[in-house]
Amino acid sequence: MIRLAVRCKPEQAEIVLAELTVLAPNGVEEERGPDYVEYAIYGGEGELPELGEIEVAAGDGLVEVVATEVPDDWADRWQDFHKPLLVGDRLWLRPSWEEPREGTIDVVVDPGRAFGTGAHPTTRLCLELLLELAETGEAHRPLTDLGTGSGVLAIAAAKLGWGPVHGYDHEAPAIEAAAANAEANGVSIELERRNLREGLPELAQTTVANMTAPVLRVVAEQLAGGGNREGGLRSLPAVAPENPLPVPRTLVCSGLLPTELDEITAVFAPCGFAEADRRLDGDWAALLLRS
Repeated sequence: MIRLAVRCKPEQAEIVLAELTVLAPNGVEEERGPDYVEYAIYGGEGELPELGEIEVAAGDGLVEVVATEVPDDWADRWQDFHKPLLVGDRLWLRPSWEEPREGTIDVVVDPGRAFGTGAHPTTRLCLELLLELAETGEAHRPLTDLGTGSGVLAIAAAKLGWGPVHGYDHEAPAIEAAAANAEANGVSIELERRNLREGLPELAQTTVANMTAPVLRVVAEQLAGGGNREGGLRSLPAVAPENPLPVPRTLVCSGLLPTELDEITAVFAPCGFAEADRRLDGDWAALLLRS
């Protein structure tokens, strides 16, 4: 098992944490010193995410990145760390070594290269909104999951009745993990590796995007500007594009800090979205947008 530590200056800590949590939302270890903040994630060799976007975001504020081996008994301590989670009294998210819970919808996701077990506030907020949308009759239609990671949101959506469900992520291990998790949960999800900064797929009427604010800004720009499905990104045009990308009716955005809510609402406004709801959970937030 490898411990990957990212040390930065205190003034860059918020940016680094936001980027790192989306790459590994199942858990981030924090250590603070007199002139630095260190965040660490854990995974097997070849399973940890690339940190290119974090390095760009932190710039000169990045002090160092260090990878070290951890003791062989980490697997046992890893199991102690990950506990089942009940969301909205209906969704029971659990690792495979925990038991199902009677009367709930069972979602099984193991940590590792999964990039998210559902425990992080950004994922929980999305799940809560999906539950409420399903209860008001918005399921039983296609759903797109942008930045699918471990596939938790896509799997839960499929079990709540959405379909077909498509998931997209730029990390190959995430696509592999999502496929394995979907199979373990007995659901069908169409998965594709795609860099969303370079081009969006066609989005379903219900779309979930659990990503950081910089990536959400790019998504909004592509929706407003027509995008480019072959790669690249158009700047916002002075007039409406001839062939704009279809705009979802419902967009769930998470991976946000509370201070970013107004900004993200504003950048999606040119696409025809208006804020329908916002949620806070500790230092994290989510938006429900409607077109």
